[in-house]
Amino acid sequence: MSNLTIPGSQSTPEITADWDAGLLSMQGDSYPENSFELFGPVIDWVERFVADCDKPLRLELRLLYLNTSSIRAVMDIFDTLEEAHQRGRDVAVNWHYDHRNERVAELAEEFKEDCSFPFSIVSYS
Repeated sequence: MSNLTIPGSQSTPEITADWDAGLLSMQGDSYPENSFELFGPVIDWVERFVADCDKPLRLELRLLYLNTSSIRAVMDIFDTLEEAHQRGRDVAVNWHYDHRNERVAELAEEFKEDCSFPFSIVSYS
């Protein structure tokens, strides 16, 4: 199908989705003025991928800060992954965080509690 590239800015994460590799990555801060405008294409891409492709899907996250509406959008993505996982799809999340930023680790832990698919929280320095 198609790839997706959304350049990052001061208030939005860089987002890349590689269909052939089965990889969605997001990195940076996320406090956009309109999270639906930012994340709508990402959610659509994930939904199409799990519906149209049999390959595994991996999310590599390096999100530093998320506002409430961004958290909701990420929850929507994780809900789609959870549904796919329940149907037997191979999906996984790796959430990388700076070891000095425990708030991000705590947020990732909160997300992980609601997910039954593989979900790793990885500290880096």
